[in-house]
Amino acid sequence: MPQLIAGNWKMHGKLADIAAYAAALRAAPSGPALAVFPPFPLLERFGAALAGSAVGLGGQDCHASAQGAHTGDVSAAMLRDCGAGYVILGHSERRENHGESNADVAAKLGAALAAGLTPIVCVGETEAERDAGLAVQVVRAQLAHSLVPNFAGHVAYEPIWAIGTGRTPTQADITAMHAAIRAALVETFGEPGAAINILYGGSVKPGNAQAILALPEVGGALVGGASLAAADFLAIAASAPGV
Repeated sequence: MPQLIAGNWKMHGKLADIAAYAAALRAAPSGPALAVFPPFPLLERFGAALAGSAVGLGGQDCHASAQGAHTGDVSAAMLRDCGAGYVILGHSERRENHGESNADVAAKLGAALAAGLTPIVCVGETEAERDAGLAVQVVRAQLAHSLVPNFAGHVAYEPIWAIGTGRTPTQADITAMHAAIRAALVETFGEPGAAINILYGGSVKPGNAQAILALPEVGGALVGGASLAAADFLAIAASAPGV
């Protein structure tokens, strides 16, 4: 599976930002798969700006229910209706700030798959968990309880202590965790588990992307702040092996 470079805008961006950004992505040379995850109010306009291109579009979350009395939430079907093909689930900021459990992520994952979305399921440890030697144990537990038997999509490893801090794990740490995730996926899903992309997320920037994307079992990047500028996002994509 080709590498995927996914840009998570989080709670940033305005309608006025879309046209120039989309034009830059449309004009970019061929390379790894690209997908952009803007805030919900920008989805439909972004979809229109990217229509006919190879750039994917996704939501940053979805609700487990197809519809209902869930003020402030968005269903997977609504994302599809706005042109999204992807959705991020279980991001550490959702787990921490909204109290989402592994069971919540699994329920949302089922809804996303039923709606035809390609999920990116996030896993990762806190600094305290890593310092205690529990990083692999924590991530394996998240995988075991967040994924569903018919899982089809991507996994993103995001060490929580590296998100938005400018800090990144060592290359050896990234390699070891991606190897552990791969082993867990193969144990759970058999041969299909060997083909699931494992993205790395956590302060990915143009300056460190080439080294990270070349590591074993790294199948792309989940990019946060550096995805807000099209030039930086495309520089990261251009760092992928074979580009």
